[in-house]
Amino acid sequence: MATAILRPPEAAGMGRGLVLALLAHGLLILALTYGLNWRSDNSAAFEAELWSAVPQVAAPRDEAPPEPEPEAPKPDPRAAQQRAQEEAAEQQQRDAEIAIAKEKKRKEEKAREEAAKLEREKAAKEKEAKDKAAKDAKEKAAKEEQERKKQLDAKAAKEAKEAKEADARREALRQENLRRIQGMAGGTPGSTGAAAQNSAPSAGYAGRIKGKIRPLIIYADDGGANPTAEVQVTLGPDGRILGTKVLKPSSDADWDRAVLRAVEKAETLPRDVDGRVPPVLILTFRPRE
Repeated sequence: MATAILRPPEAAGMGRGLVLALLAHGLLILALTYGLNWRSDNSAAFEAELWSAVPQVAAPRDEAPPEPEPEAPKPDPRAAQQRAQEEAAEQQQRDAEIAIAKEKKRKEEKAREEAAKLEREKAAKEKEAKDKAAKDAKEKAAKEEQERKKQLDAKAAKEAKEAKEADARREALRQENLRRIQGMAGGTPGSTGAAAQNSAPSAGYAGRIKGKIRPLIIYADDGGANPTAEVQVTLGPDGRILGTKVLKPSSDADWDRAVLRAVEKAETLPRDVDGRVPPVLILTFRPRE
């Protein structure tokens, strides 16, 4: 049918077609009217109309068309390459600085560790040296003490031996003196005792002996008393002093000890006028005489 409408109509049948079309439209209108009226209601009804303000839309302003955005410049490959190289160089520089900082920190830590190690070794050596010095000092003190004990023991043994020998000599001299005294006391009948008188010390011999001993006496004399000490001195034939002892102590023990020390300091006593030395002498000493 579309093809037929688009064609040029035929001149002879145009009226008949128009009539038919009008008739068809009339029939259609009648059919529609009948379909609407057969269901209609004749009751009264109220009608209302609602009005509202209809906003008026302003006409759009005449605006100039937007200018076209400038085209972005095309990237230069050489500039991009140069920028990439610069960024790579900066990154290398940062990496190098980080590596240098790490190496510096590692060296500092190593130096601190080495210093601490050296300090510990030094402290250990000092402690070892102190311990060794203390041990050596202790061993030395022990050896010195042992040596001192040996020396004291040897000295004590020597003194004991010398004392024993001195006692033996004194005993021998005492026995000899006793024999002499007995020989002088028991003279032959009719004897006048001249031999006994000739064997006795001279009158000034005791004074000479005291004159040698008295300067050697060290005694703090307070002048309040004048104690008397009687001392026995045993002599050898050459005048050497072999032994001393206090026969009658005085009232002052300090004076007795001072006299004995002075006699021992003398060591030897002079001979008598006849060249002889009595084996035993009994001397008395006073601070003031």
